[in-house]
Amino acid sequence: MSNNLYERDLQYWIEQTIRQLRNREFESLDIEHLIEELVDLGKAEKNALKSNLTILLAHLLKLMVQHDTPEMMKGSWYSSILEHRQRVLNNLADTPSLKSFLLEAIEKAYPDGRKLAIKESKLAKFGVCVPEESEYPIVCPFSVEQILDEDFYGQY
Repeated sequence: MSNNLYERDLQYWIEQTIRQLRNREFESLDIEHLIEELVDLGKAEKNALKSNLTILLAHLLKLMVQHDTPEMMKGSWYSSILEHRQRVLNNLADTPSLKSFLLEAIEKAYPDGRKLAIKESKLAKFGVCVPEESEYPIVCPFSVEQILDEDFYGQY
């Protein structure tokens, strides 16, 4: 019955599972789906960190490579860096165990961030010079400290 409930109404299944746990009704728990949900929850936390790092790294890269872009255009990059860096810092504060995943998350996020920075730069308008792809480093040029530093914006 509980497997069927899981398939029919996930939210109600969650409420029932919480009730069973609070009442210590362990024998009636849907253990397989509970494990599945916990695994997915862990993946979601890691994916959120990687997603925020991807955007943060893309905009740090754009500021580093496209240093001659007009300040007006850079404003949105600065805002994005502030927002996504804060999200990363919040992820790490809310889930301290993610700190052990941070280096791996940066390694996984950087190629996507690089690709995003390159694609966004190709959309540049107003006569802005579009950098060559080779100007974007293959390996992340930023240290963990720089990525997390609230005063760092990609310029050395």
